[in-house]
Amino acid sequence: MQLKKLFQFIFVLLMLLSFLCGPVYAQRKMDFWKTQKKGANGGLSRFRPEWFVAAKAAGLQFIRFNISSLPAEDTDFLIGNADHFTRLNQKDLKLLLQVLDEAEKNNLKIVVSLFSLPGCRTRQDNDGKSDYRLWREEKYQIQAFKFWKQLAGEIKNHPAVIGYNPLNEPHPELQYGHEEADRDFTRWLKISRNTPADLNRFNRKMIEAIRSVDKTTPILLDGYFYADPMGMPYFEPVEDPYIIYTFHNPAPWQFAAFRINKGRYSYPDRMPDYWNAPGRSWTIDDLEKRLEPVKDFCRKNNIPSYQVAASEFWCDRRVTGCKEYLADVIKLYNAQQWHWAFYSFRDDSSWGGLDYELGDARFGSAYWEAVENGTDPELLKKRFDNPIWDVIKRELE
Repeated sequence: MQLKKLFQFIFVLLMLLSFLCGPVYAQRKMDFWKTQKKGANGGLSRFRPEWFVAAKAAGLQFIRFNISSLPAEDTDFLIGNADHFTRLNQKDLKLLLQVLDEAEKNNLKIVVSLFSLPGCRTRQDNDGKSDYRLWREEKYQIQAFKFWKQLAGEIKNHPAVIGYNPLNEPHPELQYGHEEADRDFTRWLKISRNTPADLNRFNRKMIEAIRSVDKTTPILLDGYFYADPMGMPYFEPVEDPYIIYTFHNPAPWQFAAFRINKGRYSYPDRMPDYWNAPGRSWTIDDLEKRLEPVKDFCRKNNIPSYQVAASEFWCDRRVTGCKEYLADVIKLYNAQQWHWAFYSFRDDSSWGGLDYELGDARFGSAYWEAVENGTDPELLKKRFDNPIWDVIKRELE
């Protein structure tokens, strides 16, 4: 009888400790973000333990990890099929947990980022087209909230998980022809309010779904226009102390994308205006002006710097001025003490345009032959210290 009482006492004590330590652990998650963090975006087409070893050696403090890139048993990783979600794919979940375990083994923190949701399949898996069903039909939003509720319930206590990013670069406004934050866009915002196309409504409902199973893991929210800085003023802050507001690359698309640039632009001596103006000289002040909407959002809503993240910034390594651009944008982020994550760390696809450890070198014919033959392209990527990578390397050291 005494032994039974002892076991009962121990059980109650363990339950009490679990109850008391839970909030402490959760608070530590947000404490991680209380000082500026420097990380990278990443994703894998297969499980690669050596990738995590390399990320640790590089000095990354966190990785915004695109889990949608992982190989799926069905059509869409973890979702099963983005046309109709019912429950998490268990084989995919096992792989995700393996990824998180490997990250923890290497002392890496992970922001779990989704590039696909029910009714919103990523363009890479949708013939290059945006999937707007999520922003048109309520049933897909209900499925998306259900998906994240299940996912958060499975991974909330994993020590590697330091945040959730429910959806990468939402852009519901584009289906209605809005490409700029102009007067027509603000009129559309009023019309679309409280409809499925309302991103702020979507964010509130997503937070509610996640918080029903996980009260405190930080949630990173992307804004309008593919999370462009110009979309920041249209964020509606939420009453949740564990939210981080995010934005992406401030550089003009025509400059940063190699296939669009075509040698026309370089930083800082020959840059376009916001859309299609001829090239002109920039200074770091011009770049800073593109961050003014972020600063205005913070001032207007009393958002501290630790609740803001430049969660994706990039420039194709083959673009002239890539090194100078990366150096200046990092300088601006550091001045504000915003978290930042460059895009990307050792992308294992056949592209490699944003793998800065490759310098500005082109891939040779042997590389493309290997891709054509189905050989792992990673085996032919020659990474080395170079001026572009040194910009980031110095920061991480």
